[in-house]
Amino acid sequence: MTTWSPTQYLKFASERNTPAQDLLTHIPIQSPTRIVDLGCGPGNSTALLAARYNTPSTTSITGIDSSPDMINKANTTTTADNISFAVGAVESYTPDAPVDLYFSNAVLQWLPKGERLQVIKKLVKGQKAGGVFAFQMPDTLGEPSHVIMREVAERGPWAEKLRGVGREEVESLEEIYDVLVDGTDGVEVDVKVWRTVYYHALDGHGEIVEWVRGTGLRPYLERLGEEEQRGFLEVYEGELRERGVERSGCWDWIVYVKLGLWSMRVESSYSEKNMVMNILQGCRDAGMQNSGSSEISKYRDISPSSLGLFTHQ
Repeated sequence: MTTWSPTQYLKFASERNTPAQDLLTHIPIQSPTRIVDLGCGPGNSTALLAARYNTPSTTSITGIDSSPDMINKANTTTTADNISFAVGAVESYTPDAPVDLYFSNAVLQWLPKGERLQVIKKLVKGQKAGGVFAFQMPDTLGEPSHVIMREVAERGPWAEKLRGVGREEVESLEEIYDVLVDGTDGVEVDVKVWRTVYYHALDGHGEIVEWVRGTGLRPYLERLGEEEQRGFLEVYEGELRERGVERSGCWDWIVYVKLGLWSMRVESSYSEKNMVMNILQGCRDAGMQNSGSSEISKYRDISPSSLGLFTHQ
């Protein structure tokens, strides 16, 4: 299991909070009673939730994280009476009562690709009508910071130790949408999905290294000894410097692409979507395979400039 450092992660707390703050603005639910922050880290996202839902109706906000170090840090920084933290794995989490709002900031990308959407489906099915599951996850494996990271891992003297390390790519927008809308086993959900690109200007290539040491580099570095870590980081920073894109002077960009989503569970005996899907099935049965493409597209909310998703039951 990868170990995590709250101190390293929070070196860029403001920048890391921005996607969580943006995700909060998309959530339609106004007065949730019970909130669970999945993969809460050092409690920074939990604090944002507490500030947004600072109302008597919100009686419970629970932060869950697999890292004891992160939970220890969270317990020292967020102390409201209705907030609690616990060590636990997102993939095996089972609530003891219905949850009105699940919130997940940059954690689901660490689950295996075949597992992460199934975890969401399982939790959404346990929500009541009106419940929301909101998450965002980085889609950064194609960015230079992560491409170079993998290349350095594959060709250095540490290549054998680092074979198979890293995370899997996130699903496409279409796959996320289809699995959550059409594959949630009889549970009707509304889904919104968007894509956002964040540009962070950091003070030189060394700060880019410090940024990814708090996240993407950790699975690589923890398999190496101290001398190997130093060698890896020197080669990695050198490659960033040689191939990186400079903005001006000593400032350099790190680009983070985030996929955001919310889903809301809907409870109705016969919705418009049910009607359209029945029509489409009839068209397919009659051999009219192309007749459904324009109709089904009305349920996709995907724009070229942003990708986010939430499900609403």
